Amino acid sequence: MTKYIDAHQHFWKYSPEEYGWIDEHMSVLRRDFLPSHLHAAMTSSGVHASVAVQARQTLEETEWLLELATENSYIAGVVGWAPIASANFPSQLERLSEHPKFRGLRHVLQDEPDDAFMLRDDFNRGISLLKGKDLVYDILIYERHLPNAIQFVDQHPYQRFVVDHLAKPKIRAAEISPWREHMRTLAERPHVSCKLSGLVTEANWNAWTIDDLRPYVEIALEAFGPRRILAGSDWPVCTLACGYKLWWETLQMLLSELSADERNAVLGGNAVETYKLKDLVQ
Repeated sequence: MTKYIDAHQHFWKYSPEEYGWIDEHMSVLRRDFLPSHLHAAMTSSGVHASVAVQARQTLEETEWLLELATENSYIAGVVGWAPIASANFPSQLERLSEHPKFRGLRHVLQDEPDDAFMLRDDFNRGISLLKGKDLVYDILIYERHLPNAIQFVDQHPYQRFVVDHLAKPKIRAAEISPWREHMRTLAERPHVSCKLSGLVTEANWNAWTIDDLRPYVEIALEAFGPRRILAGSDWPVCTLACGYKLWWETLQMLLSELSADERNAVLGGNAVETYKLKDLVQ
């Protein structure tokens, strides 16, 4: 039986200075979220392992996440942050790659004042180094960035990419286009996958329904197919709108029309394949 894997979760030791993006509307996130907290939720939800993803753009956090992964066997991989556009990046990448659970990088592109940041030459020089290390790059964007994201991934046809949170469609406003059309175009690139994660926080936090999410999930499944979609919780951010266990129950309902093999792929097998976790999922 395929083991369920949470392909997208976060940890942090909260401080207002380091997590300024957690505003007053997110006050429930203004505390520490550590491996012991997640493990209890995973156990009650039947989730076996996870991929920890950066939430702060510092090498210090990346190294801390790798330490947590060493100490906690259920953290199968880490998608960290490093200064990809920096002249120092090659040596930093070399050092991080020595850790057996280092599986990829992410930059908070959605918060860059320049929507075309991902097209910069210095950034793309750094991205080109990931292929040599067999690492994934996680793309964190809003739906408005999708045209640039298509240009971006086309520059790296042999690099594995994963789009986080289905590129954050406007679920709260029930807008499908142009997100749908851009996602279909992006899905034509076989080296790109996407995550079913972070959807409830793009919906109405207090009044979302499964039917609000269903059209976006169906479009993603149609475009990418069940072999290029990974399930993730976006814990603890998801708790703004949804408990951990409820999210995994919601995923099961959203995927109920798939075959058992396809569901298992989305809920675990694809994460193992994409992030090369076979030897790390115990």
